[in-house]
Formats: sequence, C-alpha cells, structure tokens
Amino acid sequence: MIVRTWHGCVPLEHADGFAKHLEKTGVEHSKSIPGNIGAFVRRETQGGWEHFFLATYWQDLQSVKAFAGENYHVAVTYPDDEEFELLSDPYVFQHVVESFSPL
Repeated sequence: MIVRTWHGCVPLEHADGFAKHLEKTGVEHSKSIPGNIGAFVRRETQGGWEHFFLATYWQDLQSVKAFAGENYHVAVTYPDDEEFELLSDPYVFQHVVESFSPL
C-alpha cells in the first residue's frame, strides 16, 4: 500500500470554504480512481492560517500515477484553489506501507 501525503494552508477566513472545496476536488477526485483505498483530511489552526493535511491511500504506484500522472511527486492542484489563497506545498510524499492494521 502507498500513502500519498499533501499539505497546504489558507487564511483563516477561507478555512471552511476551502474544506468544502478540498472535499469536492482532491478527496472526491482521488476516490474516483481505481486503486484508491480511501482518504483522510486533518485540519489545524496556526496563527492566522488553517493547515490542511490530506492523506490518500493507494493499492500501488500505478494507481497513484492514474491520479497524479507520471510526475506523481508534484502536488495535484485545481483551478479554483486560488480563490481560497491556497499556499500549497509543491511536492507530495509517497510512503510505502509494509503493514497496516485497521482501527
């Protein structure tokens, strides 16, 4: 299994709107790809910013590439992201998970 992690942040005044946007874009998009096992979003406030952490779970690297393309280390972004003044990390991490125990 591969866990793909992304981080971005928005000004607090855009936090709730961006949370809905992220669900409709990154989460729903990833879950529509064969080989996606799930997605998890975490939020944290720090100063005047709301930080978003998205982890998507994949069966294999081929599934990740179906979502992100051949340049899969680059963050997937969406046209409306700018409306929320998103500061996105340009790169994401792929973590190969050797074992997994459900909660």
